[in-house]
Amino acid sequence: MPLNYYRNNVGGSITLLEVMKAHNVKKMVYSSSATVYGTPQKLPLTEDHPTGLGCTNPYGKSKHFVEEILKDLVKSDDAWSVISLRYFNPVGAHESGKIGEDPKGIPNNIMPYIAQVAVGRRKDLKVFGNDYNTPDGTGVRDYVHIQDLAMGHVAALTKILTPNFSGWKVYNLGTGSGLSVLQLVKAFEVASGQKVPYEIVGRRPGDIDASYADVSLAKKELCWEATKDVLDMCRDTWKWQSTNPNGYQVSK
Repeated sequence: MPLNYYRNNVGGSITLLEVMKAHNVKKMVYSSSATVYGTPQKLPLTEDHPTGLGCTNPYGKSKHFVEEILKDLVKSDDAWSVISLRYFNPVGAHESGKIGEDPKGIPNNIMPYIAQVAVGRRKDLKVFGNDYNTPDGTGVRDYVHIQDLAMGHVAALTKILTPNFSGWKVYNLGTGSGLSVLQLVKAFEVASGQKVPYEIVGRRPGDIDASYADVSLAKKELCWEATKDVLDMCRDTWKWQSTNPNGYQVSK
């Protein structure tokens, strides 16, 4: 859905930046994405990896375009300060089980799909390809707990509000290690005690073999690192999904 992504992410960002400029608000923590790296030239991905070369989908391109706009803005006016946080794969739920991911329709992301299969809302998980250049043939990604991600934002806000901060800075937010689809499924089964049946189907266009972060810069400069592991991610997701089998929908 390229037009939807460009209208929302690019057009919406320009509108926001124009309003910020009009009101002399010139500090921003931008929610970017590891998809700006495209197909990795090296792993783990460091912040100096080329971006915009081989982005595999319109979402990643839209995030890259906004980063370019922000860099131009910072160059044009040294009153602007921007930190771009390149998220890897946010998953999980609040540990209370009261706040979780409730996508409408068929989930596009793997964790809510697994959770809906485990709770009985869906028959099985579709695993898109098992012939990638990875240990078990399924795609490898760097999954990061949303509560760790939230604390990454707090760290970025602390950084950008220091008197000596100016200009443009980028940080990866991930765990620094990758998990395959099948490893994630197994972890969810362990954390939930539920079986997650799956079916191997064909690859999706745009998917890559592996993507995971080098997070040493965020640790060094933001004093941030992920504290929760895959079992925490799965356990908290299951707590949310099992206590909210139909999501936020209220039964009539």
